[in-house]
Amino acid sequence: MKTQTALLLIATALTAHGGELSKPIEMLRAVQKEGQGNEAAGKAWQEIVKGDAANLPEVLKGMNGANALAENWLRAAVGVIADEALKAKKLPVEALVAFLKDTANSPGSRVVAFDLIQRAEAKLVEDLTPTLLEDPSSDLRRHPVAKLIEAGNAALEKQDKEKAIVAFGKGLSGARDEDQIKELTKKLRELGQKVDLPKHFGFLMNWKLIAAFSNADRGGFDTVFPPEKELKFDASYEGKIKPAKWLDFTSADEYGKIDFNKPFGMEKSVVGYAATDFFSTEDRAAEIRIGCKNGWKVWLNGELLFARDEYHRGAKLDQYKLPCQLKQGKNTLLVKCCQNEQTEQWTVEWEFQLRVCDATGTAILAAK
Repeated sequence: MKTQTALLLIATALTAHGGELSKPIEMLRAVQKEGQGNEAAGKAWQEIVKGDAANLPEVLKGMNGANALAENWLRAAVGVIADEALKAKKLPVEALVAFLKDTANSPGSRVVAFDLIQRAEAKLVEDLTPTLLEDPSSDLRRHPVAKLIEAGNAALEKQDKEKAIVAFGKGLSGARDEDQIKELTKKLRELGQKVDLPKHFGFLMNWKLIAAFSNADRGGFDTVFPPEKELKFDASYEGKIKPAKWLDFTSADEYGKIDFNKPFGMEKSVVGYAATDFFSTEDRAAEIRIGCKNGWKVWLNGELLFARDEYHRGAKLDQYKLPCQLKQGKNTLLVKCCQNEQTEQWTVEWEFQLRVCDATGTAILAAK
């Protein structure tokens, strides 16, 4: 019955006129893992790729909020339509620019729009690129940052150090990918400039840590240990090997890594907690951005923001973005960081990095 209903919807879509693709797009968005909806999606996809190039913004919009599988179907459809439109020189560039500039659209769909514009009108992309330096999408920021690196290098070739410093500094302000950050920091320091990366990105460096509680059989992730019930920094609790007590810890890492191994040793199959207060100048929306290759949970003012029970799949800057609401004055952050039982060298890290910023990645600095 469900299959008949799906096919009826597609049949209706096939007879739609005026480039109306909302129904087949919805059929694609309904596709799920393990083949659910694949037959209907396949027919819907065929209808979409027959559409006029003017429908490209509508298809791109379908990517907003779509699951990964549906997004891939839609991305492929965009590619087919765009290839034909480029051959016929009928790509709707103006509409794609409008789509790109609307940051309410998903980062993935906007990146596709940018690539299409680049294929059609390289000169226009040159004009658009500088406007993306503060874009919410780190992928789109890479373009203007790369141009600023080029400009700085060109200035150095002409022995214009001041101009190079301006270009590299502006590039660093917009960079969010670690490779570009490291390159720009190195260049600025070689030119005698001081770069305070923790302040620049809003890493929280001063914490109170407590460990080690047991993570035997990885059960510690869901176990509610005392720090989740109370934050009493003079308290002592039963630990895995010895009493667990709070201690002060200040990171010396430029990327704000809070390394539990430093104060507690290279422990395995354990749980640690980190707590700190962030003083906000006002009530405001913010993002807590964390990088961690261990199992972790984050609470803000007693509310669980997010949790991930996964180990050693890599960590990077801004790996996870947690939208939140800061209140004026003191905001208490609690991080639970779990280490598993693996003993390979690449599993020894028991650490996280955390920063506070706005939706564009610009640091929000604490009042204190």
